Amino acid sequence: MQTALSAQPDSFAFDAESEAAIAPILAKYPPGRQASAVLPLLDLAQRQMKRATGSAWVPRAAMDAVAARLAMPPIRVYEVATFYLMFNTRKVGTWHLQVCTTTPCWLRGSDEVTAACRRVTGITGWGETSADGLFTMTEVECVGGCVNAPIIQVNDDCYEDLDAESTVALLEALKRGAPPPMGSMKGRQGSAPEGGPTTLTTIAE
Repeated sequence: MQTALSAQPDSFAFDAESEAAIAPILAKYPPGRQASAVLPLLDLAQRQMKRATGSAWVPRAAMDAVAARLAMPPIRVYEVATFYLMFNTRKVGTWHLQVCTTTPCWLRGSDEVTAACRRVTGITGWGETSADGLFTMTEVECVGGCVNAPIIQVNDDCYEDLDAESTVALLEALKRGAPPPMGSMKGRQGSAPEGGPTTLTTIAE
């Protein structure tokens, strides 16, 4: 029996916005090499599902549509979609909390960030979606911002320099539908030292 999270649509067709993006993507690849566009077309399908349903995921029917457009065996598309963590093969909540727990984030407090996420959302395990459908929580490997750890990627945006308090504030803002600007939650500029730059702070005349 299919659950609400695993239920698959019977069909999928690219909408006008996606179709407008496909031709320029395919033009980047030489004739006979259109299969190289599988990643961007899967991304288009996932973003279309987000627009249409509020959940950014790639159902099997969308993978089949990508395979047909690129003249690929469907199994090749399934392999790609299930290999890359950026593609969700099940429905996710409005806000997809991708919590990095790799060593740099763990050393700087990802455990307390994770605990705060669980308290606020009511989620108890990885890959689960909150009862209200707002949040899905996924454990991920390094998202490439170790100097500003710990980090949560929310949908496409990364929030850095988190602790328990700022994580709760972030989640409450998401509940209100008012996500704060992405980046450091401490106001740090890029990857500058906390408190601001300590060298080259003046310009010689």
